[in-house]
Amino acid sequence: MAYPDKDQTYPLKGYERLCFLKNIIQNPNIVVGDYTYYDDFADVHNFEKNVKYHFDFVGDKLIIGRFCMIASGATFIMNGANHLSQAISTYPFAIFQGWEHAMDGKSYPVKKDTVIGNDVWIGHNATIMPGIQVGDGAIIATNATITKDVEPYTVVGGNPAQIIKKRFDDATIEKLLQIRWWDWDIEKISQHVDKLTSLDLSDW
Repeated sequence: MAYPDKDQTYPLKGYERLCFLKNIIQNPNIVVGDYTYYDDFADVHNFEKNVKYHFDFVGDKLIIGRFCMIASGATFIMNGANHLSQAISTYPFAIFQGWEHAMDGKSYPVKKDTVIGNDVWIGHNATIMPGIQVGDGAIIATNATITKDVEPYTVVGGNPAQIIKKRFDDATIEKLLQIRWWDWDIEKISQHVDKLTSLDLSDW
């Protein structure tokens, strides 16, 4: 049975605006699952430029699951952007010469890794803030700014993003989270693509 080659950078012949993202990532702190694609209006290599404030010395990771769809201009703000908020000033004195010791005995706030689940659709110019967890099957609308975690199979939009709706009823969501089709081997996925493009759960 034929199926796309997950190790091919440009899976659409003659079209280099879309790539299987894991095949172009250079930063070891960005981890991307198989078949997740990124589409960029100019150059797919812009993706890592859109992962902002991702400093090695902070050590946080951007983890993206399998079969995600990421549109041009999607931006991920990482923990290196954080400033003090529980101090008199938020100003980063310690990064400037002469004030190097301003943070002695203190530390900047660092949230957890940013984790995007499987089968997540991230719209054009969406922004994901540091430490966000986006559940499987979620949809993030164009221009949304995600400031808090997104539940599985939830559609969110706006700035700051709010819940627009759940994609399915709770029972269907629970069943989909149990099925975890993205973890199937590619042969099984290929055999069931007709059902994956419907909402027929009768045989599962």
